[in-house]
Amino acid sequence: MSRATRTDPQSPVLHGADSHDLIRVHGARENNLKDLSVELAKRRLTVFTGVSGSGKSSLVFDTIAAESQRLINETYSTFVQGFMPTLARPEVDVLEGLTTAIIVDQQRMGADPRSTVGTATDANAMLRILFSRLGQPHIGSPGAFAFNVPSVRASGAITVERGAAKTVKQTFTRTGGMCPRCEGRGTVSDIDLTQLFDDSKSLAEGAITVPGYTTDGHWTVRIFTESGFLDPKKPIRDYTETELRDFLHREPTKVKVNGINLTYEGLIPKIQKSFLAKDREAMQPHIRAFVDRAVTFTACPECGGTRLSEAARSSLIGGVGIADACAMQISDLATWVRGLDEPSVAPLLATLQQTLDSFVEIGLGYLSLDRPSGTLSGGEAQRVKMIRHLGSSLTDVTYVFDEPTTGLHPHDIQRMNALLLRLRDKGNTVLVVEHKPETIAIADHVVDLGPGAGAAGGSVCFEGTVEGLRASGTLTGRHLDDRAVFKETVRKPTGTLEIRGATTHNLRDVDVDIPLGVLVVVTGVAGSGKSSLVYGSLANGSPASGSGPAGAGVVSVDQGAIRGSRRSNPATYTGLLDPIRKAFAKANGVKPALFSANSAGACPSCNGAGVIYTDLAMMAGVATVCEECEGKRFQASVLDHHLGGRDISEVLAMSVTEAEEFFGAGEARTPAAHTILGRLADVGLGYLSLGQPLTTLSGGERQRLKLATHMTEKGGVYVLDEPTTGLHLADVEQLLGLLDRLVDSGKSVIVIEHHQAVMAHADWIVDLGPGAGHDGGRIVFEGTPADLVAARSTLTGEHLAAYVGA
Repeated sequence: MSRATRTDPQSPVLHGADSHDLIRVHGARENNLKDLSVELAKRRLTVFTGVSGSGKSSLVFDTIAAESQRLINETYSTFVQGFMPTLARPEVDVLEGLTTAIIVDQQRMGADPRSTVGTATDANAMLRILFSRLGQPHIGSPGAFAFNVPSVRASGAITVERGAAKTVKQTFTRTGGMCPRCEGRGTVSDIDLTQLFDDSKSLAEGAITVPGYTTDGHWTVRIFTESGFLDPKKPIRDYTETELRDFLHREPTKVKVNGINLTYEGLIPKIQKSFLAKDREAMQPHIRAFVDRAVTFTACPECGGTRLSEAARSSLIGGVGIADACAMQISDLATWVRGLDEPSVAPLLATLQQTLDSFVEIGLGYLSLDRPSGTLSGGEAQRVKMIRHLGSSLTDVTYVFDEPTTGLHPHDIQRMNALLLRLRDKGNTVLVVEHKPETIAIADHVVDLGPGAGAAGGSVCFEGTVEGLRASGTLTGRHLDDRAVFKETVRKPTGTLEIRGATTHNLRDVDVDIPLGVLVVVTGVAGSGKSSLVYGSLANGSPASGSGPAGAGVVSVDQGAIRGSRRSNPATYTGLLDPIRKAFAKANGVKPALFSANSAGACPSCNGAGVIYTDLAMMAGVATVCEECEGKRFQASVLDHHLGGRDISEVLAMSVTEAEEFFGAGEARTPAAHTILGRLADVGLGYLSLGQPLTTLSGGERQRLKLATHMTEKGGVYVLDEPTTGLHLADVEQLLGLLDRLVDSGKSVIVIEHHQAVMAHADWIVDLGPGAGHDGGRIVFEGTPADLVAARSTLTGEHLAAYVGA
């Protein structure tokens, strides 16, 4: 086919459509943004920098990306909009030149036990179709290979009301792939009865050892002892079979105790409802410890942990079943799929091949499709979400990334940078929130926000090139070329923690001695086995039970999200509000509950929320400041009570730094509150206001809030999972100081980390590798950072040497 030759001369006049090459933001006021205005070039890579809490996410995600998504949602019919998330218009005067925004954030994937890497990326759906077409013996449709679909059989009479109603007999069957024993979860739970009761005692002697089940008048225990089913003075080991069944498993039964109608229920169903149905993270520490002791999860004996029914496991393609395919490392699975030559399913094989190759290209070839999605780190989850966009033919799209280098070894960052540039070169606008100098360096344009965090941020400090940023004198510019140096002398260990024969996930029978009393950094490329070693062998090992050489056990601060509603804030999460309420109550002679916006002191009009939410169905709901309390959340009478000249709403509006000074001296002196505030300041959260909703905190802020809370625990070993996540270059130094203080106070600190500054500052490094997945899982280096650089025997050693300029 011939192509028409263009003969008309190129017009020098700019076409009207070409005048929209900028995204214009004017007067942005979302969260802490201060009437901010910025113009961003389309089809370029723009990196947003600034300290944690300076307003980067507020500008990129909550303003630009949120408005783009809202406008796209409005193009659908109101019926369809009713099924979509409702988005309010951001606080901004002008937003022009927006294109379709695709957000690739670090929100952890749902931790539903039936959600896996395969189900989250559609790879499982394609494999199910493949096996339903080619698998031998043929067992049914794609649903027959789905562990989320149970097999159903039904028959009976149904009434069809069409004209004259008539009754017809129907039979219905559906073949699903779900294992009937574990219901597609792959694991079954078992309750350790020895943790529930002491069978040598009777109920009257306090045989039940469940927390809270005391013999001094506890209603649950009284129901057991006075129900008439059991002899309260008989040791449990002497129970008959019927008595033991009534004690442990009896169905809910109405009984009368002292003339009061109550419900008697066996101990195991009662515990399942009261403890096991709750979110583990929301439990009090002593309840969580009990649940961890009493409940064990083991691989389902019927399906061997594959989640699939026997029929689904029996259908094979070339000797490989769908369970085997999902258990393969994705790089190996891609090779297996490439070897299938079947013209009848050629389009399906091509699409599946492209998806699996994208995993490998993005550095996730070490995963398997049956990996539960809730176990992925924030960085891994973000890269899994990127997969569907890599082969996309769309152009002129705005891609928005939230720290895409999180969880990546310096060796892998180069690959991520290449992917970002490839998206840009296809004609897309790429907006990246990032702290790592390696990614800032590839930007076409840099927007530096600040100058501080929280109320001190929200302004543009610098706009321009990377070279311009270096010379700008802003906080980011000054720290861009920061390089940590080795310590002159490293600390001497006070002992060792022995790990022998570790085989969790991809670990290859690893033996390692972790020194105690020093700062240990565990590093290696993504997927090399760092988390498997630390969490699989250490956090679940002997120290966790309090019997290890470290003494009081392991305190783990991971990257999991903080659970809490918009009523939760730093004051409630850290327990700070309790001493504050008591101090107010004591000073004014009233009850502490008055000073809680979730209790007696709440404004009756907004129920203590400070705002009134109006639901407008498929349109964005409206939140208006409560007119009665003016957003202060408390009744007017509560605000008449003062402590040190401030009412409770003024205290909650204070920043951590202000509050630390306020509660440190004078009439308001409250040592318990001052201690908690000191820890918050130590982890670099001095700018947060006490009443700021947890839902507005960034990922890095949430992790540091958790660290501040855990610093009170009496653990001998602290395990931190990439604590530099979301930290500005200038804040890394403060974090290193905090880690030093923890070690100097007698703790052992083990950090899983990729940041070279933390590696250089370590007393001891354990490097895993040499690669990821089945190419990793081995210790490739143990020793001091200086020895690692001198040897240059690993990828980590090479990159650390380049970092410190050795």
